[in-house]
Amino acid sequence: MKAIIFHLLLITVSYSANAQAQMKVSKVLSKNNVSIAYEVHGEGNTALVFVHGWSCDRSYWKKQLQFFSKSYRVVAVDLGGHGQSGLGRNNWTIYSFGSDVAAVVKKLRLQRVILIGHSMGGDVVADAARQLPGIVIGLVMVDTYKELSNGRSIESVKAFVNKFKLNFSDSIRPLIRSMFLKTSDPALVEFVIMDMSSAPSAVALSALESSFNHSREITNDLGKLKLPVFAINPDNEPTDTLSMQKHGVETVIMPGVGHFLMMEDPIRFNELLFTVVKKLEK
Repeated sequence: MKAIIFHLLLITVSYSANAQAQMKVSKVLSKNNVSIAYEVHGEGNTALVFVHGWSCDRSYWKKQLQFFSKSYRVVAVDLGGHGQSGLGRNNWTIYSFGSDVAAVVKKLRLQRVILIGHSMGGDVVADAARQLPGIVIGLVMVDTYKELSNGRSIESVKAFVNKFKLNFSDSIRPLIRSMFLKTSDPALVEFVIMDMSSAPSAVALSALESSFNHSREITNDLGKLKLPVFAINPDNEPTDTLSMQKHGVETVIMPGVGHFLMMEDPIRFNELLFTVVKKLEK
C-alpha cells in the first residue's frame, strides 16, 4: 500500500512539474465571458486540437502533446469550469464547451484542424466542428461511444445523474474506478479518481447531464457535418462497429486498456492516433 501511495505521489508531482515546465498558458474569452486556458506547442500546417473528457483537464493529454508536437502544431484546451479555465455559467453544456474550443481555434487563426476528443470531449469536438465550418478536416473520438443509436432517454439520464447529487465526491468514485481494468496501474487509477472526484459538483453534474443527453443528437450532428470521423476505443467493452459505420465512423480498437487509453499505454495509443491522423490528412 505504501508503494502505491508513493507511486501516486510521484505521478502527481510529475503532472505538476510538467504543467509548470509547459507554462505557456494563454487565455481567451468564450461564451458567457468565461476565460478559457489553452497551450500550444510545435509547428505544422495541420493543427491537432486535444479536448479532455468529463471532469478532467488538458494535462490528461500530456504524453500526446510531447509526441505530436514534433510533427504538428498541437493545442490542448481546458474546457470551461475545468483545469485553469474560469467559472461563471449557470449551465455547462456540450454547446458551451464546443464554443470554448471554437474560441481557441479562432483566436489562433487555425485553418486546417483535426479535433481529438476523449470521452465527453468527443461530443464537444463534434459541436465545435459545427461552429468552425471549413476549418475542421476530421474528428477523432476517443472512447466516446461504443455504439451509435437513438441515445439515452431524458428519464434515464436524470435518474443516473440524480445518483450523484447528494454526495458527489464520494458517490462518483466507484464509477470512475469502473472505467479501468483490474490490471491498470493502481497509482494511475487513484490519481484519476482523486482528480475527477474533486471537480466542482455544479459543473460536473450539469456537464454529465448535457453529455448523456447529447447521445440523442450525435448521429444527426455527424450526418450534418459530413466529415471523416474515427473512433479509437478500448476493448474493455464490446464496440458495435456496424452501428458506428452506419453513421460514418470508422472504428479502431485498442486492446488491453480501459477508458483512459491515452494515459494507460501512451506509446501504443500514439502510434494508433498517428496512423489515424495521417489518414485524415489525405
